[in-house]
Amino acid sequence: MRPFSILLPVLLIVTATVAGAQMQPSTLEERMSQADFRAAGLDTLSPEQLKNLNEWLRTHGGAGAGPAVGPGGQPVFYADSSARDTIESTITGLFTGWRGKSVFRLENGQEWRQAESGAYDAGKFENPAVRIKPMLLGSWLMYVEGCACSVRVTRIK
Repeated sequence: MRPFSILLPVLLIVTATVAGAQMQPSTLEERMSQADFRAAGLDTLSPEQLKNLNEWLRTHGGAGAGPAVGPGGQPVFYADSSARDTIESTITGLFTGWRGKSVFRLENGQEWRQAESGAYDAGKFENPAVRIKPMLLGSWLMYVEGCACSVRVTRIK
């Protein structure tokens, strides 16, 4: 297993912690217990790799660091969790529910994809109003007016 595949979840947690706590940047060695450091496989990195990782966290962990990219190369729209405000818009066109990986295009230009499994038949709603609220651990919940339904979503544009 490549060290980076082990580090990715750790990077995301540490970055979210730094952004949420508004802490001054520090090294992973200072942030983690020795047991956690070893459990994450960070002790297998060379000193140069660890230095590069700490530098990356320092420059990408806080507000105003610019656009970030997630594990699949997808943009991370809200690197600073304090910037996650409720979004209100309307779905463009006909809304009938969701079917696994449905994409919802909003009037404000954003696009959101269903982030949970399952399907829901909501009936037919033309340009319904939606409210997308930030939830725990970086997730989002989209409420659709008129059908009294909600689905967990991920922003894709």
